[in-house]
Amino acid sequence: MGEGEGLQTLTQEKYCSAQLVVAALNEERGIGPTLTEFLDSFDFPKVLVVDGHSVDRTVEIAKNLGAEIAFQEGIGKGNAIAKALQHIDLSVKYVVLTDADHTYPGEYVPEMIKILERNPQVGMVCGNRFSGEIESKAVRSSFYFGNKLLAFAHSLMNGISLRDPLTGLRVIRTKILQDWDVKSQGFDIEVELNRHVERKGYATVEVPIRYRQRIGEKKLRVKHGVTILKRILQETTL
Repeated sequence: MGEGEGLQTLTQEKYCSAQLVVAALNEERGIGPTLTEFLDSFDFPKVLVVDGHSVDRTVEIAKNLGAEIAFQEGIGKGNAIAKALQHIDLSVKYVVLTDADHTYPGEYVPEMIKILERNPQVGMVCGNRFSGEIESKAVRSSFYFGNKLLAFAHSLMNGISLRDPLTGLRVIRTKILQDWDVKSQGFDIEVELNRHVERKGYATVEVPIRYRQRIGEKKLRVKHGVTILKRILQETTL
């Protein structure tokens, strides 16, 4: 079998074993372009959108694009991921997480899955926003430096060295998520997931990605940085 033929087989047989999971709250402007782009970049047999009590057309648009909808009882991104774990298809090999605001391009998913296919010791591949191209209006200076400080604390206290530990674009082996008892309620969920993968004995790999200006209102605030730092501290004691 030639190299090209082998890659084609990998694409057809392996890449289809993935589920896309998107947490959304009032993202009627971003959810359509996000789902469309990811579906164009990759043949997902299943798409799950977890809605956090949207009062706009987010759910309607997602349904029209073929997504399954789950409604979270609580609030926050962590709560949404916990809800998603109740609905993911455990027969798929990988779970792809992304945000609903069109900031993360779907084009990187095939490359991220290739890394997992070729390296059984790797449990999660993350999109690194700070080693790739960042649109000029995508990141404020305060956001950039806040992320750098949290990344330093994350490496120092949790012992997991990632340049972008809070990225929203991730591909994870489904089996790693099966017994994950989520504790985070909000944007600290990424810190907990990083630690969970490490405890399972797997490595995390980062790939540089392009990061775009979000569509819609930004929800991340300074107060969320405090919550994330608290989670970093809590993970050092577990």
